[in-house]
Amino acid sequence: MKKVLFLAPLLVLLAFVSSCDKLDKLLTFYIEDSQSVKIASGFPVNVVTPVSPLTVPTRSDEKFKNENTSANLVKDVKLDRLTLTVTDPSSENFDFLSSISLYISTDGNDRILLASMDNVPMGVNTIQLNATTEKLDKYIKASSYTLSTEARIRKAISKDITIRADSRFKVTADPL
Repeated sequence: MKKVLFLAPLLVLLAFVSSCDKLDKLLTFYIEDSQSVKIASGFPVNVVTPVSPLTVPTRSDEKFKNENTSANLVKDVKLDRLTLTVTDPSSENFDFLSSISLYISTDGNDRILLASMDNVPMGVNTIQLNATTEKLDKYIKASSYTLSTEARIRKAISKDITIRADSRFKVTADPL
């Protein structure tokens, strides 16, 4: 009888934790996006230089609807990962890049660091940046956001380079 009394609360606790995990997964989903940016040849070497800002439409209302939620029910948005890949020319890698910082804003006055990497490794054509821990709710809920970049070029760029930025945001929201 003592064993049953001891095991009963433990089983109830396990059932509760298990149901919370399942509920959390029902309320968590990802928004993925991919953008390309061209880095023109002639960038100054060893100077932090801004790259032209890029406006990104979020299309988040559609994603929220597909996930049975809405913008006003979003609790938390975090950047899960941001990966950069050299796509053109295919023979190029990130040897030209020393460091990079990407910023996100909606109206220019609320710019925050989104992701960055110092000491970009040589010989690779894909890098994963270090993501911010900031809450990004207002950026994903907006109709669009702007990405701006600051890069330190390690060596001269002889021809234009196209880089694809693949981002994934983790969204936690209440269901409708």
